[in-house]
Parts: sequence; C-alpha cells; structure tokens
Amino acid sequence: MRNLKDIDTNGKKVLMRVDFNVPFADDGSISDDTRIRAVLPSINYLLEQGARLILCSHCGRPRGKRISKYSLSPIAARLAELLGRPVALAPDCLGAETKEMARNLKGGEVLLLENLRFHAAEQNNEADFARELASLAEIYINDAFAVSHRAHASVAGVTDYLKIKAAGFLLEQEMDFFNRAIANPVKPLAVILGGAKVSSKLGAIRNMLDRVEVMIIGGAMANTFLKSQGFDLGKSLVEDDLLETARELIDLARDKGIAFYLPVDCVAAGEFTPQAADKTTTIYNIPKTWMALDIGPATSLLYQEALAGVKTIVWNGPVGAFEMEKFSRGSLTMVEAVSASPALSIVGGGDTNALINQAGAADKISYMSTGGGAFLMLMEGKELPGVKALE
Repeated sequence: MRNLKDIDTNGKKVLMRVDFNVPFADDGSISDDTRIRAVLPSINYLLEQGARLILCSHCGRPRGKRISKYSLSPIAARLAELLGRPVALAPDCLGAETKEMARNLKGGEVLLLENLRFHAAEQNNEADFARELASLAEIYINDAFAVSHRAHASVAGVTDYLKIKAAGFLLEQEMDFFNRAIANPVKPLAVILGGAKVSSKLGAIRNMLDRVEVMIIGGAMANTFLKSQGFDLGKSLVEDDLLETARELIDLARDKGIAFYLPVDCVAAGEFTPQAADKTTTIYNIPKTWMALDIGPATSLLYQEALAGVKTIVWNGPVGAFEMEKFSRGSLTMVEAVSASPALSIVGGGDTNALINQAGAADKISYMSTGGGAFLMLMEGKELPGVKALE
C-alpha cells in the first residue's frame, strides 16, 4: 500500500475520500470538527505539492435522497476557515456541472463534492457510480479510515477505475497503530471491551483471545457473561440467547491461561433516569427490579490492578452508562487508569473517544482511532475493504 509521498501529485486531479460525517448542533453549526482536522495534514500536503484536490465524503443518513440538512455546505465553510483558502462546493458529486468544476481546478485549489449518500448507488457500490466518480480525477487517495470497513463505491469500487491509488496520512497512521497494538503488540497485551451488547463484539472477543494476556469486560455486555455464570442480574440488559456462547468464551480464556475479568460490584438503579435512586451493590445482591448501570468501586480497583505491568492497552467501549453523570464514575476511573499507565494505549469507538474527551484526557492516550466500526473489524481479525482496495 503506497502513501502520499510515494506518488507525484503535482498538477494532477486527485480524488480523496475523507470522513466529514461531523455532528451538528441544533442551530445547524458544526459541534465537533475533529474529523475535519484529522485530515488536514493530508490536504495541506497535497495542496503544497500542487495537486488539484477533489474531496468527497458522506454526512448523515440521507438514504439516497437529497436532504438539505445533510448538505456539506457548512463543512466546506469550516474547511475553508481551517485551510485559510477558498473551498468550492460542487452542486452534486456527479453530473456535468461538477465535472466542469473539477476540470477547471488549478494546482493548489480545493473542490468538495456534495454528499455522496444523496445517491443510493454510493452505499450499493454500483459500478456506474464508481466509474463516474473516478472520471473526475487521475489519482485516488483514501484518508477515511472510519468508513474503510464499508465496501462502498467511493471506498472500494472507485479503485477499479483509477490505477494510481494510495493511503492518506491518517489512514496510514491508523493502520500503523493497529499493527503496534493488535497485529504485533509489545506484550503483555490487555484489551478492555465495553458497550451494550456481546453480539456486536463477539468476533473481536474470539479473535483477541488468541492474542491477549488480559481481557477486561465492562458495560452492559458484562451482564450476559455474569448471568452465564449463574448470577441474577435483575432487570439488567442481558442477551439470553448468548449465555452459552458467553460460557464458552470464559472457558476458552481459562484454557488459554488468559486473565479474564468481570465486574464484582456495580452501581444499580430501578430505572435509567437522573432522578432514579441508585446504590452500589455486589453482583450477588442486585435487587430483582433493578439494573446494573455502571461498574462499582471494587471493580474499578480490580481493573486498575489488572492493568498493572501490561505494555499495551486496547480499549473499545465504555464500562458503564457514562452519558448520565451518576453512572459515569466507573468509566471515568478507567480513563484515569489507562491514561496513567506507561503502556502504549490505543482507544477506538465514538463513545469511548467521547468519554476520554469529556474527561479531558485525550493528550494522555497514545492514540485515539477515528473509526469505531473499522477499529472493531480490525479487532475481529478481518480485512478492511477500503485498505485491501489500495494494495
């Protein structure tokens, strides 16, 4: 897989897939421009090299329809501010007018195509759509790690029609940290997996059990593992159809000599509201009509001790319902433990990144991945279509 520095882009029309799927505030302004800033190194490098740069991205879920609230117009304006130069917005990602704008670009100029997902053909990876997109340029760059697990037209299909292709700096950096954290980590390796459902992370758990020395499970997904061991979790979220699978995974970890950690206490409440009464209890004593919503202090201490001495930490998913303050302490304690560790720490997933930013600890984490689904797919041991297409 080539990178930007391996190809000559001077005077060439370069189509670069980026991820500008940013969140918006109620007033229509961009509430977090992290994803735009993440690709600035690649954009600035290409412009310095004299490339005629055509950027393409999706935003939101317009499902193949042209919906004004999903227009990239505010993104073009914000990008222009960050670059300190004009950014033209094409009326569409295809069509005669867009082709003309691309054709008239001069070296060092930027054109942003309108939302790719205004066309259903993008997500369907239709060949005609990919061919039309490719016809705008001479070179293709993928710098959108967060969508590289999707075999969409702008991610995979377009590479069938542009022979010169390479990874942007962000994609290259993401894959480098993946190799350092998962493919070839410094041992011992600890993985922290949280979030709501075991089903969404089964593949990651199975694959990582071949690689880790320490596995820590938190969040609502821990409930399924606990119930599989005979604990009564009250009204906690549990995937009853996966109890046997959870038992098998615990047995597999034991057979491999992996230290497999589950909560020993929790913060429980009768309902998930700010007004609900809550209490800390052991997992033996969760009231029948209550639910576990955060790990308790004993579990936090146990998990901190489990991280002592590890050399690499990979974390995906909060260990509690951190979006509500009264159930955030366990997750914030994990942030403290991971950020204080001298180990290489890699974090992936939108919720986990939001948690770390909320705690103000981003500068204490070795690397925060920009892609949740793509990060998880790598943890499952699978190839990313967007990366494979560049090989």
